[in-house]
Amino acid sequence: MKQLPKILESKSKIRFQDCDPLNHLNNSKYLDYLINAREDQLIDHYDVNIFENAKKTGTTWVVGSHQIAYIRPAFVMETVTIDSQLLQFSNKQLLVEIRMWNEEKTVLKSVMWSSFIHFNISKGKAHEHNEKFMELFTNVILPVEETSFNERVKSLRMATVS
Repeated sequence: MKQLPKILESKSKIRFQDCDPLNHLNNSKYLDYLINAREDQLIDHYDVNIFENAKKTGTTWVVGSHQIAYIRPAFVMETVTIDSQLLQFSNKQLLVEIRMWNEEKTVLKSVMWSSFIHFNISKGKAHEHNEKFMELFTNVILPVEETSFNERVKSLRMATVS
């Protein structure tokens, strides 16, 4: 397997309709921007289209949980950089970290840990990853030192204090 990037990155513009009256990105919309970026990054960098995969195999990933920290506001019409990485995986589960930064990646806006369960649509239950995905995950996993979300947020905040 060719060398694949472990941290995936893309840019997005914060849109007016997603902001509150103070021109800050609405808290619920962070999820949309972060998850949409991850979906696009998987296609662009790993050639993994989760929607095409669901059609072909009858399996997909469903959200098990999200943990999100809002660190600095994102503003209307601001271009942000969103990066993500796989922290952990098992036969049926993934843990992904997704971060939103200002465009230059000098100010951290938010960080989210998302747990995804591999799911068989027709059976309605968790499903083991196939060999192809397990090989991909083995090649792209990039764990972090911190073992809890709160420790990770604290560490990222300390590392980005300006």
